[in-house]
Amino acid sequence: MAWRIFIDGMAGTTGLQIRERLFRHSALELLTLPEARRKDLEARRDMLNTADLAVLCLPDEAAREAVSLIEAPEVRVIDASTAHRVAPEWAYGFPEMTQGQSARIAAAKRVSNPGCYSTAAIALLRPLVEAGILPDGFPVTVNAVSGYSGGGRKLIESFEDPATDQFTESPFWLYGLDLAHKHLPEMHHHIGLEAPPVFVPSVGRFAQGMLASVPLALRALPSAPRPRDLQAVLEAHYAGARFVRVIPAGRSGPIARLEPESLNGTNEMHLHVFGSPDGQRALLVAQLDNLGKGASGAAVQNLNIMLGFDEAEGLTPQHAA
Repeated sequence: MAWRIFIDGMAGTTGLQIRERLFRHSALELLTLPEARRKDLEARRDMLNTADLAVLCLPDEAAREAVSLIEAPEVRVIDASTAHRVAPEWAYGFPEMTQGQSARIAAAKRVSNPGCYSTAAIALLRPLVEAGILPDGFPVTVNAVSGYSGGGRKLIESFEDPATDQFTESPFWLYGLDLAHKHLPEMHHHIGLEAPPVFVPSVGRFAQGMLASVPLALRALPSAPRPRDLQAVLEAHYAGARFVRVIPAGRSGPIARLEPESLNGTNEMHLHVFGSPDGQRALLVAQLDNLGKGASGAAVQNLNIMLGFDEAEGLTPQHAA
């Protein structure tokens, strides 16, 4: 019998992308509500309790409400909102984050899908903290640019719909200037830092794709590591990972620029280590699709792990590096 999946909030950007990937899946039954009943509380309650696994693509408060509607103890949940990303009773849905994380996801009834920016920052920094190269009290800055699809329907319309008042959106801007972006708590918690990083997000005039970068003054670190040392830690951490690839130093060295859209449509994330000629400074960069490994692709990867499928089922093949 096929596993029954219900996406609560399927009409949103993340929900639509998850549905598209699940249509390529071999052994699932996708439960849907008629358009007229999509927001009907009792209809949603029935679907949430009928499904084997529910994927929540909702605002935070609506996601919390949806969880409260689930009474059947066997129903498993993936929540794509920020509501449960640091909750101790929820498994954090970044399988490659640390040893044993995939097993925790496989055994969990409740999995919180990571944020796109957080996925990138955690991927770059947590291995360095675990290895002792980056002290947990070290001041860290994360800079990132995302495609406008990460802002949801209203921001997408402001870029794409000539009928909107904001169609003349500028090509690039910084936001989150109060330094309190909603992804900060999970970055702080899951990287393992004593204090939140300084996080500077931005949006560009492209639909999807993401670059996140972390500059490091290596001489300020206790062990005074070289870029090759950071490279070695990341390579060891992600050895054998299906979707996270550390680009070899020989490949990163001659690269003149990185494009945020290069991995669009995939569930991949590429990590780069760049170093200054004197070896005193490093730039760590994560490259991913904010709607792929940063959202919908990650949700399908987690679903596969939870239900015992091959991790890549329903996901597009990886690009060559």
